[in-house]
Amino acid sequence: MTNVAIFDSPGKGRGLKATKEFWAGDVIFSEASISAVVFDSLADRICHSCFRRQDKLQRCGQCKFAHYCDRTCQRAGWAEHKQECGAIKTYGKVPNENIRLVSRILWRLDKEGGVVSDTQLTTLEELEDHTADMQEDELKELKVDIHNFLDYWPRNSKQHLVEDISHMFGVINCNGFTVSDQRGLQAVGVGLFPNLCLVNHDCWPNCTVILNHGNQSAVNTMFHSQRRIELRSLGKISEGEELTVGYVDYINLSEERRRLLKTQYFFDCTCEHCTNHIKDDLKMAGKEVDGVKPSDEQVKEATDYCFGMLDKLEKARLNGDYHEVVKICKECVEKTEPVLADTHIYLLRIWSTLSEVQAYLQYFDDAAEYARKMVEGYMKLYHPNNATLGMAAMRAGVTHWQAGQIEVGHGMICKAYAILMITHGPTHPITKDLDAMRIQTEMELRMFKQNEYVYHSMREAALKNKPMTFLVKSTQ
Repeated sequence: MTNVAIFDSPGKGRGLKATKEFWAGDVIFSEASISAVVFDSLADRICHSCFRRQDKLQRCGQCKFAHYCDRTCQRAGWAEHKQECGAIKTYGKVPNENIRLVSRILWRLDKEGGVVSDTQLTTLEELEDHTADMQEDELKELKVDIHNFLDYWPRNSKQHLVEDISHMFGVINCNGFTVSDQRGLQAVGVGLFPNLCLVNHDCWPNCTVILNHGNQSAVNTMFHSQRRIELRSLGKISEGEELTVGYVDYINLSEERRRLLKTQYFFDCTCEHCTNHIKDDLKMAGKEVDGVKPSDEQVKEATDYCFGMLDKLEKARLNGDYHEVVKICKECVEKTEPVLADTHIYLLRIWSTLSEVQAYLQYFDDAAEYARKMVEGYMKLYHPNNATLGMAAMRAGVTHWQAGQIEVGHGMICKAYAILMITHGPTHPITKDLDAMRIQTEMELRMFKQNEYVYHSMREAALKNKPMTFLVKSTQ
């Protein structure tokens, strides 16, 4: 941890600053979790050791709750699961994910002490819990969790004061980091990373955080590498500059970001982008054509209509009625696209949903059009090295490839690859997938330019022999 130092950040409390210069894509530090657990809703679909999604998992023969890829993963996860296994058997049921995480953390601290590695910069006792800032309903949930924790916690384990247990629940509530699956595309659990907790928020941050699952495939667990987060630089960072990450999505308006930050993290954001409402005008803008803009009333009417349709399409989506989703989206696009700018966040959400659903229904030309519009809008709003922009470009590239638009698809994939090389790094599974796709589409593009007819004939033959969904599953 020689790359960073703790300092008092004005108006924020403790923070981390760089002790040397960094450039885009540099790993400033990596950190293994104190502990992590799989979400309750995915407990039987995600390996509890490596957090990978598998079709068939082996269940722990003792507690019947924990699931693993195989014996290798079970052995690797035994140190964390051993006491949990006995506690679940004694308790007779499985407590929720918050209780399981707090329990795992306390068992580890009881065994190893407050500092579990040489690189740990802070103890959990020093972290803020913000229990005093919680609303009444949050305090009620906290009391229920503490009550259930006390029932679950084994009598033969070290007993803790209620204040200490409450502090730990508060810490994971405002500092827990979402753990993704092996491809980095779905949130599957939550973990605690003490050093990461010291990195403050900025709506236009200079760093991003990515989860690296390490390697747990070796039969001998001594060759495994730990699951860890990596704090990566998004651009040039000068020595002495504070390191920041975004706690919430920048696509939201500054007022909404402030509300989310106050609700979840209990602070008022005073960053430049919130204070000066930077890009808020673009996010609610009307469409300018030949220097002519729609009236404020027209923009407001289209915005309100779009907002109402978003609620309708989400209900249809939850019901699995994808043709209804397409119908709602197209009605909304027809009515609002002539009025709203391509940076309007409600229209961007409509395009995003329409592209995703049309790709699922295999209307690839339609899906490609809206994916391209979405990426073009994102490029005007997001930081050029933002991971969300990179993932959107990747999706658009795949969709254009599926539609047979190889030139645009290759360009999008190359753009996505350039961004994810910075945000995820060259060894991340999704970056490796993108690199393979980049090479494949480059080869296809070269073939296309040499002989378009031969290219389409070979492509059609290949797609008939190998379903199109094969590549989609490996990249989405």
